[in-house]
Amino acid sequence: MTPAPALDALSTLLIVLDAQGRCLWVNAAVEALLRHPRRSLAHAEVAQWLQEPQRLREAMRGVLDNSYASRRFDAVLAPAGQEPQPVHAVLSQLDGSADLLLEMALSSQQQRQEREERSLDQMRSNKELVRNLAHEIKNPLGGIRGAAQLMEMELAPHLDGHSSAALNPELRDYIGVILHEVDRLQLLVDRLLAPHRHAPVLGPVNIHEVCERVRAVVLAQYPRGLSIQRDYDTSLPELRGDREQLIQALLNLVQNAAQALVGQMADQSACITLRTRVARQVTLGKRRWRLALELQVQDNGPGVPQELQERVFLPLVSGRDGGTGLGLTLAQTFVQQHNGLLDFESQPGRTVFRITLPLEEDSAGERER
Repeated sequence: MTPAPALDALSTLLIVLDAQGRCLWVNAAVEALLRHPRRSLAHAEVAQWLQEPQRLREAMRGVLDNSYASRRFDAVLAPAGQEPQPVHAVLSQLDGSADLLLEMALSSQQQRQEREERSLDQMRSNKELVRNLAHEIKNPLGGIRGAAQLMEMELAPHLDGHSSAALNPELRDYIGVILHEVDRLQLLVDRLLAPHRHAPVLGPVNIHEVCERVRAVVLAQYPRGLSIQRDYDTSLPELRGDREQLIQALLNLVQNAAQALVGQMADQSACITLRTRVARQVTLGKRRWRLALELQVQDNGPGVPQELQERVFLPLVSGRDGGTGLGLTLAQTFVQQHNGLLDFESQPGRTVFRITLPLEEDSAGERER
């Protein structure tokens, strides 16, 4: 493999610039982030790509004056028309040349990989806990339901027309409550076990058909006051996945967003955006993917409470009265069964849940070390 393809396979942003700070070469990660081919970036002043150009210029002076061999600094990369991206930057001089090498790692990318590792560990622990707990609950529930049914039979009218229920009519109501609550718990246990009972049924999936199906369902549930906007990249190819699982995962996310917006529906300000994009050079599950699909569910609601943000994917954790706390847990499970990642960022007025699913593995099929 020649150096250029090897450098293009990196997710780190690499820029070679001359002593005047003009761009000489960038790798594929920079092309993807700036959304321009490298030939159009040649000879541009790299400092102008940063929110504070002076930081790079000061680092260049120090490296070129040999004040230090390399210079580390934090900066904010500001691609035109895109959200600013905080980065960790390292500037050094190339051996035997006046040219400089600028390496930048997205802060969000590093945080994302750390979150993914925590998420995978958490899911494995949750899976064992949920399965063991659910099985422990199922057996007693069966016994309780059977006993309640026997009691109900005992309360049936006898041949003489009299029964215990006739003497105390509240007994039948109490048994009804027992049966109702047992059935509710049984349904909850079944939902906890459902993702682990069957392997995904894989086939070609058009992600925009999934989005449209979910959009129609949620708009039928909330016909007034809710807007669901589309922002699709129609060039995205089909992915290989379980269509029903992906519909359920996305439906859980969009329904959660809609429930958070109920208070804003009265004044017609509730808005959800479904956004699809292609992502390049993505690491998922310690495997490098050349292409991935990114599906975002964005809402303008009050945001996830700060005290819940570290626990939001845990089973039975809910920030809503009457919520089961299973929607996000199941969505995460379905996404991870597709070798994908579900993460989020939230602040008042803007919450984004992001599903990243692999599309095409890199040519080397390498796993990250």
